Amino acid sequence: MGTPRDSRTKQAEEIVDRLEEAYPDSTISLRYSNRLELLIAVILSAQCTDERVNKETKHLFEKYDGPEEYANAPEEELAEDLNSITYYNSKAGYIKDSCEIILEEHDGEVPDTMDELTELSGVGRKTANVVLQHGHDVVEGIVVDTHVQRLSRRLGLTEEEYPEPIEQELMELVPDGYWQQFTHLCIDHGRATCTARNPDCSDCVLADICPSEKGDSEIDLASGEPW
Repeated sequence: MGTPRDSRTKQAEEIVDRLEEAYPDSTISLRYSNRLELLIAVILSAQCTDERVNKETKHLFEKYDGPEEYANAPEEELAEDLNSITYYNSKAGYIKDSCEIILEEHDGEVPDTMDELTELSGVGRKTANVVLQHGHDVVEGIVVDTHVQRLSRRLGLTEEEYPEPIEQELMELVPDGYWQQFTHLCIDHGRATCTARNPDCSDCVLADICPSEKGDSEIDLASGEPW
């Protein structure tokens, strides 16, 4: 078992330092060319890989241009255009409804506040944070996806189980200048090494400070289950 730093704040700072060195080019992997495309891509990414979303949106963004076309599209046709995406029927409805609200209440522009974004269909705090950060250059929180959720628990930064309380704890620990980058670093490390089912602790830059490290620890702190 690794030995964490003597405070969670120092642990968070060490994690950021090491992951930055390991993944110097870490950034968002969704592909988009404007704020609406970003919003749609993030809605589609819920419980779906970014790779799959990028493959689907390549033709989607060629077919539909602007909120009017999404809002006016028959929902069944829009759903068919998304049929390789998980929960594509629901997500088609979210996209159509969100674009209707954007047209009716925001003059066709993707809103730039947390409150307005989370009033859109299918948009929770995680999605809103991504759109604010990458669409509007507004960083007021930390995006907690499944990778951030898993790594922050494994690494002893939080014992919370759900994204919103995890976010609140992380915002107190991670230097605010790294709130945006922290997510990308966790995603890259979660994909490359600290995977959900079989993390490669033997080749992990954080193993010596990780209380879940499989060498000695019997418990995966992410799940609370034995290794």
